[in-house]
Amino acid sequence: MPRIFPALLITLLLTAAPLAHAAGRAATPAAAEEKVVYHINDASVARMALVNVNNHLNASPNAKIVVVTHGKGIDFLLNDAEDGKGAFAPVVAGLREKGVDFRVCRNTLKGRNLGDDAVIMEANVVPSGVAEVAKLQAQEGYVYLKP
Repeated sequence: MPRIFPALLITLLLTAAPLAHAAGRAATPAAAEEKVVYHINDASVARMALVNVNNHLNASPNAKIVVVTHGKGIDFLLNDAEDGKGAFAPVVAGLREKGVDFRVCRNTLKGRNLGDDAVIMEANVVPSGVAEVAKLQAQEGYVYLKP
């Protein structure tokens, strides 16, 4: 009889192991949605930031990305904005088509005596750029990136 008990125990363990493993898989939570806010307050990094956003989407096509600008960072989202590599609007439009949301600080616009119409149509104006970044992080679970 002592020999039957270890054999029975081994059989029970081998039978229960796949069930425990399957139950563990079912209990694993689904992967969290990837949400990222890129904060730009200096247009001199805008071109590089747009490349970063595009690379980010190439690696994680389902990532939800918001680009928030204020201060000198809004310059690349103004009508007819360009640098030595060309106009920003086509690059922004291409990223917008991929789901990237661009937001411009109204406080900055007001400080420069500009209206919402100074901003390219692919961008949305928000009351405050810094408040928008804080809201996205604190209330909506976005990860913060500063290019």
